Amino acid sequence: MFTTTVFYALFSLAVSSMAAPIRREVPQEHSHEQFLTSVRTSLNLNNPDAIVDPVFALLGNAAAAQGVGNIADPICLQQAVADQAFTNAKAAGDVDGMVSALIFRALERNSGAVGQLSDLCTSITAVNPEIAALQQHQDPASTGAAATNKAIVLELAKQIAAVGGDAQLALKSGTFAAGEIGDPTAAGNTCDDANDATGCIFTQNLLVEDATAAEIDAAVAG
Repeated sequence: MFTTTVFYALFSLAVSSMAAPIRREVPQEHSHEQFLTSVRTSLNLNNPDAIVDPVFALLGNAAAAQGVGNIADPICLQQAVADQAFTNAKAAGDVDGMVSALIFRALERNSGAVGQLSDLCTSITAVNPEIAALQQHQDPASTGAAATNKAIVLELAKQIAAVGGDAQLALKSGTFAAGEIGDPTAAGNTCDDANDATGCIFTQNLLVEDATAAEIDAAVAG
């Protein structure tokens, strides 16, 4: 198991060792830190693919490739992390762990610019159908993002309810307010704080919910 100090040393080394700079939206991989931490705990129970750390799964493809372990496709790292974490949590009878894995699968990944879509995983099929039913949020400034992200949250709510969790937690998978396309800083409206155990998107009140509580209830009720 990695200590925090060792992990961040390796993470920094992996990113800095790349020959070309990574074009990415301003970092946000720690914005939902509570779920990243929970998934890390579940993954470490059994990590047969030697995935370096779940945080790599929330980076762009080039950076993610530094932490894939034995996963062949960095585009699918987020799914692979969530799938294994879900499997481990399920084996342990850990409903909260399963819920965190589901939410983690739906989090937005870093992209190259404001409004840029992240690639969908198509080369690997998740073992758990609950994970296979999900995809990640897309940049809120991308075309059709509001409808796409709402559909993701409603499906996530169904999957959370199916494992015995609180369906309303699906709203915590939401992302930030849309940034300005063409912003040369790629800053958007993000935050990134590895020292905020809750997640800066929550403590700084930056989360934009994709659906209402009533819509969540209606989706789960079918």
